[in-house]
Amino acid sequence: MKPVLNRWQYPTQSILLFAIITLFAACDNTEVLVEKPLPEDLIAYFSPPEEFAGEYGDYRSPLIFDSGEEVQNASDWEKRRGEILDRWHGLLGEWPEVLTNPVVNYIESGQREDFIQHKVEFEVAPGWMRDAYILVPDGEGPMPAAVVPFYDAETGAGLDRELMDFAYQLTKRGFVTLSFGSDPRSNYFPEEANATLQPLSFMAYMAANAYQVLANLDEVDPGRIGIVGHSYGGKWAMFASALYDKFAIGVWSDGGIVFDESRGNVNFWDPWYLGYESGDIERDWRGIPAEENPRRGSYKVMIEEGWDLHDLHALMAPRPFLVSAGSEDPHERWIPLNHAIDVNKILGYENRVAMQNRPTHSPNEYSNEIIYRFFEHFLN
Repeated sequence: MKPVLNRWQYPTQSILLFAIITLFAACDNTEVLVEKPLPEDLIAYFSPPEEFAGEYGDYRSPLIFDSGEEVQNASDWEKRRGEILDRWHGLLGEWPEVLTNPVVNYIESGQREDFIQHKVEFEVAPGWMRDAYILVPDGEGPMPAAVVPFYDAETGAGLDRELMDFAYQLTKRGFVTLSFGSDPRSNYFPEEANATLQPLSFMAYMAANAYQVLANLDEVDPGRIGIVGHSYGGKWAMFASALYDKFAIGVWSDGGIVFDESRGNVNFWDPWYLGYESGDIERDWRGIPAEENPRRGSYKVMIEEGWDLHDLHALMAPRPFLVSAGSEDPHERWIPLNHAIDVNKILGYENRVAMQNRPTHSPNEYSNEIIYRFFEHFLN
């Protein structure tokens, strides 16, 4: 049963009721404009509380070129966006070519409730296969779709833990979904001893190939594919949607949206995220960086040079994204999000950046319902 959406759970600030929703059709890069009202149950999540409105903190504006010049218009932003991407890929490692037709092996298929469930394995990188479930609602396409990454394929498909079954729930709402997983200690490409990509960047690359699997299905509209993940999957979804612009929307559930060494779960420093160093065989969890546990890998460089993840948020513009925030992303995360709002303003868009907060790390029925409503609004 869907939870009742009570107005007392919203922040008190108001926001414009109407939004122009822009989706980029990945198949031909044409812009498809659909104008419709922002639903009342989502309005409150698209603007910061008054105490954080217009606050930018110490984050360097993504609207400033490396040369110090300021972005003035959409044309400038395209150049600045390319500069940010080059900088990040230069540090994290250049991706191999995204696979146009990833190999998909169908292992088992059958009717499950009102959708077809396919157990498959697919090519996440050249020569690398991962297990997945593809869920296809009954009916005719083309349908919107979603990639759901996590530790395993079963959770998102609704075959394991409740409240993290994003693929299953979205399929019940008319989305084709692909749920897949990968153990965090196995994401060293092309080999563990000498990986050429930071693992979190490689995870984003795997998600890009998952996008291609969905885009190649007859039932799917390639211009309406989003990505959603929780915690480990939340970090994964954020990097994937920011670094691969064919994802029409992104939803990031409490993975940590900025670097924060006061919170052990915002652990971008770990070797299976951004702290990988070639030849370093110590792969265990090390805890928050300290004198006896120094920063390593790309994470060390980022902290020393003042980088932060708000640059990734900016890369989403003008594509919409939702931070489904829990204990690791408190309300003050609106401060870095204000930078993404400003990028969208330069491009002429409003209502592209949203955050909904809950007190706990784990999702709940209400926070999940907001996720599904966000998908329905922007992709249906």
